[in-house]
Parts: sequence; C-alpha cells; structure tokens
Amino acid sequence: MSDLIPQDYVDFLFNLKARIRSAQHQALRAVNSELVKLYWDIGELIQSKQEQVGWGKSVVENLARDLQAEFPGRNGFSVQNLWYMRQFYAEYRDFPNLQPLVGEISWSKNLLILSRCKDTLEREFYLRATARFGWTKVVLQHTKSTTKATKSTS
Repeated sequence: MSDLIPQDYVDFLFNLKARIRSAQHQALRAVNSELVKLYWDIGELIQSKQEQVGWGKSVVENLARDLQAEFPGRNGFSVQNLWYMRQFYAEYRDFPNLQPLVGEISWSKNLLILSRCKDTLEREFYLRATARFGWTKVVLQHTKSTTKATKSTS
C-alpha cells in the first residue's frame, strides 16, 4: 500500500494540517473579537439607559431573562454577565489605547484582568502580555497572583 502513496504525500499532509489548524485558530480569534465587541456594545447601551432614563437592577434582571429566553443555551446573558458588560464598558471607555487590546483576548481573560487589576497601567500590561504571549486563563491567574504575592512581601 505504501507504494501507492506519492513520495511528497507526508509533507503535503503535514502542511495541509498546519493550514487547517491555522484557519481554525484565526476563525476562533475572529469570533472572540466579535463577541467582545458585542459585549462592549451591550455594556454601552445599558450604561446609556441608566444615565438617560435611570434603569436599575430590575430592568437588567428582566433584560437577562428575556435574552436568555430568546437565545437558549447561551450562558453569556446572565444578570451577572450583563453587569460585567456594563462595568467593562465603563472601565475602558475613557482609555482608547486599551480598547483594541480587549478584543484580542477572550471574555473570561478580560474579566479576570478587570477584576484583579485596579489601575490602567497594570491592566494595559496584562492585556498586552496576554495577547502577545497567548497566556491561558490559568497562566494569567498564576502570573497575576504571583505578582500580587511579590508586591505584598516587598
């Protein structure tokens, strides 16, 4: 059977697999970027409604319930996540240099950075490092807690 396989088949297959994996990775990044943009927009809209007409907790709870009914199986529209979207927008809206960075990493990594980093420079560092080095959420958690422990012993 190996006599029927052309000599360059192994290299061809290896290169084809690499292209498929690369395309899958690029597609995942594009989907992630669009999801973060959507969450930014939802946060902006909620913030705007709160400022303009005084939307409160009960309206956001109703919004979450209605969105979950319309999009069953999508857990991104919980009450807590809608509040995170609002916080996400509110924290980054005045920092245009950080806005492109948030779209380069996943929502869960954005939330981790948002919750653990209290100033803009620290957030920028972790956003850039996560995007550049491809840190996983576990690596980001470990790096952030290691940095925190080092600061507290200094």
